[in-house]
Amino acid sequence: MELLPGLPKDVALECLVRIPFQHFSKAIAVCRGWKSEIELPEFRIHRKEAGQSRSVIVVSQARFDPIRNSRAAKLTAPLFYRLVVCDPKTGQWSELPPLPEFPDGLPVFCQVVGVGSDLVVMGGCDPVTWQVSNLIFVYNFISGTWRRGADMPGARRLFFACASDSHRTVYVAGGHDEVKNALQSAMTYDVADDRWFPLPDMAKGRDECKGIFHSGKFHVISGYATEMQGRFERDAESFDPVTWQWDPVQEGFLDTSGCPKTCMDGCDGRVYMCLNGNVMAREGATWQVVAGLPAEVSSAGCVTTWQGKLLVIGCEKFGEPHRAYVLDLQSQKWEKLELPEEHSGHVQSGCCLEI
Repeated sequence: MELLPGLPKDVALECLVRIPFQHFSKAIAVCRGWKSEIELPEFRIHRKEAGQSRSVIVVSQARFDPIRNSRAAKLTAPLFYRLVVCDPKTGQWSELPPLPEFPDGLPVFCQVVGVGSDLVVMGGCDPVTWQVSNLIFVYNFISGTWRRGADMPGARRLFFACASDSHRTVYVAGGHDEVKNALQSAMTYDVADDRWFPLPDMAKGRDECKGIFHSGKFHVISGYATEMQGRFERDAESFDPVTWQWDPVQEGFLDTSGCPKTCMDGCDGRVYMCLNGNVMAREGATWQVVAGLPAEVSSAGCVTTWQGKLLVIGCEKFGEPHRAYVLDLQSQKWEKLELPEEHSGHVQSGCCLEI
């Protein structure tokens, strides 16, 4: 069957890889040949080689309510979150379909991870009952549909570290259980096979730790033990998928103690984070200032990187509308990314996918 009547397959394929990712779900409905071709893993590779792949940012963002302008409202009115997609190249913002089984909004404090063309939403708390969830949902950007993944095994955990190798695996470690004991257990989720596999335990329990996939390893940064309750440590440990072992704990990984939520792999051999009004970079064992944060995002809520760029979404003061800025890591210059008012709500987490 010809992909496009009268055209050789290689020419037709060049046409298919140029379809904007927002229209993939419509394209696969055209015919079986298009569906088979677009769903192949090789299609994503071909699209990237042709320079047609697009980096998109997905964030868990509260619905913006212009009425929430008094301090009392900010402190008492509940926030309901949804998944928002940003195309940083065009500056377009859009909303993904609602998460199945959660009509009132995303689980609060859920984690979002990009794996190939899939978005994985993990855990969190039911926004109505506040019960901790172990549910997994996967959104496929090709079909434009959600599916339910295999539940996260073991104790229901919250504030855990997670990161993806960007191909098919998500790594999970730490967090706390339902009685707030810091966990040292870890596991992996194979998105394609929808299966969980246990990992060796970390050296110690880590609550509110940060996970990044950096230099081929899953790094779990900072966190704190049960008895420390909010007093973050400066160390980190990393899991090597090749040896299937944790490396020795890296003491002093962070320069100062503090919440590691803005730590992010830069895909350039460096780890970035926002600290004390600056974007910092760790190369080797040394942290250095890269650039000062714009005042409008001095309180950074979400940081992600892609292709030499670093996105910071945050605000200047508690309760204010969120803003977004992009830093060119080579020129060290900032550019403001316009946020429509309806997409200026509080952001809890985010990730980047290359589609």
